[in-house]
Amino acid sequence: MIRPLLTILLASPRGFCAGVDRAIQIVEEALAKYGRPVYVRHEIVHNRFVVAALEAKGAVFVDELDQVPSDRPVVFSAHGVPKSVPAAAAARGMFYLDATCPLVTKVHHEAVRHALDGRQIVMIGHAGHPEVVGTMGQVEDGRVLLVENLAQAETVRPQTPNALAYITQTTLSVDDTVEIVETLRRRFPAIEGPRKDDICFATTNRQQAVKAIAPRCDAVMVIGSPNSSNSKRLVEVAARAGCPTALLVQRAAEIDWASLAGIHHLGISAGASAPETLVDEVIDACRERFAVTIEEVAVTQETIAFKLPAALLSD
Repeated sequence: MIRPLLTILLASPRGFCAGVDRAIQIVEEALAKYGRPVYVRHEIVHNRFVVAALEAKGAVFVDELDQVPSDRPVVFSAHGVPKSVPAAAAARGMFYLDATCPLVTKVHHEAVRHALDGRQIVMIGHAGHPEVVGTMGQVEDGRVLLVENLAQAETVRPQTPNALAYITQTTLSVDDTVEIVETLRRRFPAIEGPRKDDICFATTNRQQAVKAIAPRCDAVMVIGSPNSSNSKRLVEVAARAGCPTALLVQRAAEIDWASLAGIHHLGISAGASAPETLVDEVIDACRERFAVTIEEVAVTQETIAFKLPAALLSD
């Protein structure tokens, strides 16, 4: 049987970002240094494949600190936690490692600075996302107003419109966020923003890479988890950039091949918490059905790496 021709446009950068790499390393190094089990509050990153691999090595994932024995290490996820969480761990005398992405920590510091300066804060982000919960939990209740979309930006009513600042979740759509910020600046000319965009470089780079391939593709497949904000944004970016079919899949076994019938150009990217092994798995599955040619489309190279906590570096 002659297999149909398929050109795969492979977006680059894709997959693991520096913050995700660091978070996974923290769990692995903690297991090596302190033995099994090491507890992790919430998913270390939003990817079940990664979580399952760490579970196999001895990590135990829990929802809250009261599920953790006080004599075992606990790691806080890459998304960050409200300040009440490390305070509760300290009150119990627990040893904890904070795997919060340094770029999320930067947003935490911004929120605290604005609160200390007497400003009310508008946070642009998605309700219930762990990063948003953690960031809003850096300051007292009521200090932060959450804005999820353009309509809410038009209607939000801060108590101190002349003493106002905005911060953002790091994994948002760059284009959507620009529109929301423009609306807030129009309504509140005195609003203060970050010195540098809160959306992280990895999110921006992956969105730019998808924009570069989407107009040339019959379909774009983003490999990532359904609870991964940055992965879902990549699907939206592909659709907005002109690709007629944009899909989110966790791994090859989930692919609906019927939806890809008749395609000639397939774009592939991966969310920042999706390992490259899942990309390879999808490409191998494509090769079973198509005569595949791969074209890598790179928009930039990422060289940033984040340091591990000092406790893991000391003897």
